[in-house]
Amino acid sequence: MNKSGRKYSMRLWQLRLGERRSLLIIGDFLMAVASLGLSLYYWGSTERFLGPTLEFLQRRVPVWFYFLPLIWLLLMVELYDVHRANDWRRTIQGVAVAAAVGLTLYLLLYFYYADPPRSSLPRRGVASFVVAAAVLTLAWRWLYIQIFTARQFMRRVLLIGGGITGSLLLKKINTLKVKPFDLIGIIDDDHRKLGTNIDGYQVIGTSDQIHKIVQANEVSEVIVAIMGEMEGCLFQSLLDAQESGIQITRMETAYEEILGRVPIQSLEADWILRTFSDQARASVFFELTKRLIDIFGALIGLTIFLLLLPIISILILIDDGWPIFYTQTRSGKGGITYTILKFRTMHQDAEADGVPRWANKDDARATRVGRLLRKTHIDELPQFFNVLRGEMSLIGPRAERPELVLMYQQQIPFYRARLLVRPGITGWAQVNFGYASSVDETMMKLEYDLYYIKHRTLSMELLILLRTPATIFGFRGR
Repeated sequence: MNKSGRKYSMRLWQLRLGERRSLLIIGDFLMAVASLGLSLYYWGSTERFLGPTLEFLQRRVPVWFYFLPLIWLLLMVELYDVHRANDWRRTIQGVAVAAAVGLTLYLLLYFYYADPPRSSLPRRGVASFVVAAAVLTLAWRWLYIQIFTARQFMRRVLLIGGGITGSLLLKKINTLKVKPFDLIGIIDDDHRKLGTNIDGYQVIGTSDQIHKIVQANEVSEVIVAIMGEMEGCLFQSLLDAQESGIQITRMETAYEEILGRVPIQSLEADWILRTFSDQARASVFFELTKRLIDIFGALIGLTIFLLLLPIISILILIDDGWPIFYTQTRSGKGGITYTILKFRTMHQDAEADGVPRWANKDDARATRVGRLLRKTHIDELPQFFNVLRGEMSLIGPRAERPELVLMYQQQIPFYRARLLVRPGITGWAQVNFGYASSVDETMMKLEYDLYYIKHRTLSMELLILLRTPATIFGFRGR
């Protein structure tokens, strides 16, 4: 194979983040299907059928058993974040949690039903599947980490622009335990920067050297981090690189792909108009479907609320007396205010001075029962009334108090853009970040909220719903 052929072959294995996510899903599914086969073989071998014979499959295996590979993928949803998938320790934790949640759900169903329905919940089959799926998935994920975190299998990237925008991207990349690509260096036309380091990466040339540097270093992608007008020679160099098969990516696009949020610190003033007027307009079908899902989800949530209401009410009364519920004004879509309903989790004089405060970890204002309710997000169950009334959605940015919205929009660019959609009980920012307790953290949450508003689709709504239980069972609330 000649040199150009070898370069092309290597590029096929230098996968982008979205391609890696697809590879992870395919690999996990194949491991789950293999686990299904192993569990059927073991289960059949322990019974009088002496193996997974046709008679055994017809008489003993319920139809739902064949859907276990798909259920396993749903339980693994947290590990389809590529950054988590690159971390072996977090991979072990994620697979262990998936197995534990799967077995717990099975046991709840098993002990809830009496015979004869219980006979359709085979213990040997389910247990052997979970064990096999956990072992095979860990083996596959270990192989994935060994191969795709190796430098030769990472995309080789050249960054154009070592100014504020480029430095912002580099700072964010440096916070990641495993880098998303192999950055060979920075191109900048400021000759004073040549040979210097910017956030740990060297400026290796100017725009007239792009072609030579790309060829010499087998670059597969160029990220352009330049604000304002681009020089004609740089533009032509990028066109030449693209014609030779190099991927050209804007910094904002790379930032969104790598971090799942929008870089508000590097956006231009008209970004809101360009993005939300042209790109983020949801279709009538999406809005209608989302509203139907909200109504259905609210009815389920209110059913759970009514079942838990007597127990929670008694606990709150014993711990801190009346009242049971807490109401507060929040800003909804378009800045229209509404009254939110929650279980009371704080002492009655928590904000006696009327000054709004951030919710901190182990907040001293919270009661003993309140801390548990907030950790598990049970305190938010009454908000399903707000969802049913259309003031909130199941999914959207977290609702904030009008006073805080006014304060944030004076300190954080584009903050009011989050009011373009209804606030939600859960959301992209909630499952990826959680609570904010400072202006900087609020800015980071806003980046997640704007990413959601820009990219909201039914598939993204489903992904957020699937990831929400991990937030609840992980006790991430405050």
